[in-house]
Order: sequence, then structure tokens, then C-alpha cells
Amino acid sequence: MNELEGKKAPAFTLQGSDKKTHTLADYKGKNIVIYFYPKDNTPGCTKESCGFRDLNNAFTDHHTVVLGVSKDGLESHDKFIRDFNLPFVLLSDPDTQMMAAYGAWGEKVLYGRKSIGCIRSTVIIDTEGTIIKHWKRVPKAEAHPQKVFEFIQTL
Repeated sequence: MNELEGKKAPAFTLQGSDKKTHTLADYKGKNIVIYFYPKDNTPGCTKESCGFRDLNNAFTDHHTVVLGVSKDGLESHDKFIRDFNLPFVLLSDPDTQMMAAYGAWGEKVLYGRKSIGCIRSTVIIDTEGTIIKHWKRVPKAEAHPQKVFEFIQTL
């Protein structure tokens, strides 16, 4: 178990691709998968998002909402959704406050170079607002959505 699992999920208020404001409280009574990804329309992020897209009906059947979060703005999210037919809301976190609260913003190493940015990671929040699973770093973006769904099936 890591430091977020078993704790109350940090509250958030962010604009969504559906032009609505989203808060953690909006999802009380549902399981939520929140995946944090670095950038719209990039290869790894596209593969991961399309994996969640392809499993979206299965998540819905398990009373689970999928939300994607990146620093990108709503216009970028709109294009990403259109280009890849994504059926779920993407949240825009331009100030990276939500990402930081969930451990998804910080130092990362890419090709041996250190930088500060979005750390590809995922949390699952239960119906009461508690983080029940946290993948701190997602190594294989394309395989990750299936692993998340396998966990949801155990609930």
C-alpha cells in the first residue's frame, strides 16, 4: 500500500471538456477512475486514453466513472476527444494543483533527463471518496487501462 491508499481523496474543482465545473463531491456514490496523463494527442497518452475509451462501457457497467486529467486547456481536450472519439470527460488542471495533490506532478526522468511535469499515474476512488488504489507510475500506457479494469472487477 502506498501513501495515498486508504486516505480521503483530495477535493478538486476543475473545468471539464463538457463545459461544466467538476468537483469530487459530484461523484459521491460512484467509483471513479482518475488517470493523469502528460499531454493530449501524444503517442502514449493517446494509447492510454483509447484503452480507457474501449473499456468505457465495461467501466460504466461496474458503476465506475472514468476521468482523464492533464494540464492541457479545454480547446486541446476538445480536439483530443473529437480525434479519438473519447466518451468520458477530460478535466483541465492548468495550475497543476489537483495533479500535485494526487502525487501526479513532480520530478520525472525521461531518457535519463530529469524534468518537472505530469507523472502518468492513476487513482481509483470508492463510493465514499476514499482512494482504494493508486498506481504511482504507469510504465506501459497501452496496457494500463486493462489492469485498472481488472482491479474494478474485484470490487
